[in-house]
Amino acid sequence: MKLDQFIKKLLPHDDHFFVLLEESAQNLVKAGVELKKLPFCKKQSQREETAKRIKDIEHDGDSITHNIFSELNSTFVTPLDREDIHELTSALDDVLDHMDGCAHRFVMYKITRVPKAIPQLIDVLILSINELKNGVHLLRNLNKIDLLEDTFKKVNEYENQADEIFDQAVADLFAKEKNAIQIIKLKEILVGLETATDKCEDAANVLEGILIKHN
Repeated sequence: MKLDQFIKKLLPHDDHFFVLLEESAQNLVKAGVELKKLPFCKKQSQREETAKRIKDIEHDGDSITHNIFSELNSTFVTPLDREDIHELTSALDDVLDHMDGCAHRFVMYKITRVPKAIPQLIDVLILSINELKNGVHLLRNLNKIDLLEDTFKKVNEYENQADEIFDQAVADLFAKEKNAIQIIKLKEILVGLETATDKCEDAANVLEGILIKHN
């Protein structure tokens, strides 16, 4: 163990960061539950209500992010490196921002005919988010190396799955959709969902970096 890590273990530090990071990850799970409903809403009013709930969750996420950054500015000793806490918080926030953006476009563009790739991408995104939640919880015990490495592996696999679904979906759009405006609308939503899975992988990479530092 490095000397600075040994000293940190001897000094008292606030468990509050772990709680806040877990809240941030759990907030993603809540957003995923709502996002999964969106493609199956039958009326525009239902889509608007669902998107509004996602927006409210996104606001909650912003508050959690602000709280973490405030704690970083006021805490002398942190349980993890400050840079890692900041980077992980930002990565989790990015995932939620892209989910909210997709929901907003879904309503704004009045999407009614939903290609099967959209719920498929949402399902993969939710799987990735659940793995992130598990990984964030494991920050409390970085000795569980196998469990953490399994999380990183799964998030990477889900990101690859999302890429495949996205590529095929875009190809199908150009091959089957005759309305150019509809192609643009749907492609924006597909890009947003695929990017959200990319951001999950970014967050998992931060977790992996933390694991490497502490073992």
